[in-house]
Amino acid sequence: MADAKKLIVTGGSGLIGRALTADLTARGWQVVILSRRPERVRGLPAGARAVGWDGRSADGWKEEVDGADGIVHLAGENVADGRWTAAKKRRLRDSRIESSRAVMAAVEAVETKPSFLLQSSAVGFYGDSGEVEIDETSPPGDDFLADLSVEWEATTAAAEDLGVRRAILRTGIVLARDGGALPKMALPYKLGFGGPVGSGRQYVPWIHLADEVAAIRFLIEHPTASGPFNLTAPSPVTNAELGATLARVLRRPNLVPAPAFALRAVFGEMARLLLGGQKAFPRALEGLGFEFQFGDLESALRDLLKGEMEPPA
Repeated sequence: MADAKKLIVTGGSGLIGRALTADLTARGWQVVILSRRPERVRGLPAGARAVGWDGRSADGWKEEVDGADGIVHLAGENVADGRWTAAKKRRLRDSRIESSRAVMAAVEAVETKPSFLLQSSAVGFYGDSGEVEIDETSPPGDDFLADLSVEWEATTAAAEDLGVRRAILRTGIVLARDGGALPKMALPYKLGFGGPVGSGRQYVPWIHLADEVAAIRFLIEHPTASGPFNLTAPSPVTNAELGATLARVLRRPNLVPAPAFALRAVFGEMARLLLGGQKAFPRALEGLGFEFQFGDLESALRDLLKGEMEPPA
């Protein structure tokens, strides 16, 4: 349709990007997904198409930005995929910083700027905060992910000087039926040897995929939404509470802990993702009036694990 709104999505072939694309195209948006291998991006809904980019420059695609309504920048290599070797850390940084610079180069180059830019980030911005309550006013941490998140967010700050509204998506652990962390977390429980990770006292800032997509759409549509937003459910839980809830929903035991020393031996520095956490709250998002569909963990897990629960004995 001629008057359809147009959105550019980087990282659009990932878990969040695909769900967001399906949601927005169903509402009449035209979505352009930027991909290094556009020919491999299949199964897109009507109203979406993939365009090639190299993740480092605006060459060959910046014309798509001219006159587009907005950009949702989700690109970045998965932090939980493999040990954090020096090479892996370099890829994690480059995939975020270089792609953000490419987005800014496109915004700067076009005559008709997009009205908004939603910049992906992570609750890892705050570091391992223990039991301290975290909101968007909290300072950054001082570990690798925190430093990376600070640099990542800063890379698109100049958009505001160009008159582009910028909101930062500090996303927690996205729970989804067919991807992300939940299938990996649930598998040990399904096999009968699930249990807490490390001390179990670390907080898990989680969010249901449906609420992640709804929150991004809310921030797209809200004309005053700018600055950082924690995209996390309003009820963070400890790892022990997460395990107990998973076991209850799946009707499986919650008996076998994963000790911290073993996780460090297997995953190295990346084990910090499992052994640390943030007691993060979405106060900025709720302050604008956003309402969560899945505000508590048990309702989220029951929705996502339907059909996988053991029948009662």
